[in-house]
Amino acid sequence: MKTGIPAPAVDEAISRLRAAGCVFAEDEAAVLADAATDEATLMAMVERRALGEPLEQVVGFADFCGVRVRLRPGVFVPRVRSELLVRIAAETAERGSVVVDLCCGSGALGLAVRARRPGIELHAADVDPVAVACARDNLDGDVHHGDLFDALPGDLRGRVAVLLANVPYVATRHIPLLPAEARDHEPRTALDGGADGLDVFRAVVTATGDWLAPGGIVLSEITEAQAPAAVEVVRAAGLEADLLFDDDLEARVIRGRKSVGAVR
Repeated sequence: MKTGIPAPAVDEAISRLRAAGCVFAEDEAAVLADAATDEATLMAMVERRALGEPLEQVVGFADFCGVRVRLRPGVFVPRVRSELLVRIAAETAERGSVVVDLCCGSGALGLAVRARRPGIELHAADVDPVAVACARDNLDGDVHHGDLFDALPGDLRGRVAVLLANVPYVATRHIPLLPAEARDHEPRTALDGGADGLDVFRAVVTATGDWLAPGGIVLSEITEAQAPAAVEVVRAAGLEADLLFDDDLEARVIRGRKSVGAVR
């Protein structure tokens, strides 16, 4: 914690956060105090947090999979469970592999994969211009603005070894049930996956075969209830499908693989 922040100010921050219903008020106050430049800044940040803004957006960063990810207000906050996506991607990618982080948000997934597999050719894309600007803060490289594959350079077609597609997968009817932090402070385009949560997933997987290299994979998070339908979508696109789980992370990932002999 910064020594320039007086202890009484930190105590006041804890009290304000507790009153706002923050379960981990002491821990959050410590993070805010460490990020604040002075007492006035601390109290302004505490007030933003007390009003429901995600802690990571308030301090401007999230620690995710061993990397520090810069965040801007209104950008999707990377979830701990997405470590499973990063792990699978990093196990697959090799030096020189083309890795695409589609629906990239802050670029956290691509950043974490590159930290584990230096030397990959990393591209990221998002439809949200604020997210694209945030991803450029983090990736300093090929970050593209546009809707799904329309954003990507054409010369990537047929060359992608790993496609990370952390698409929105919350069913529209469930959006009101999300925590206020997500519902009120993250873009709906990063959350809403349509009637069954799989609309964007279907759009991605249907076109994925044209972009994957032979043996390349596409990875997406899904819920347990979505698994049977997601497997059908992947197989209908001509890809091999399997499911991967991490009970500790409470994470479930579907993997689609383009067969080595496939020409599409």
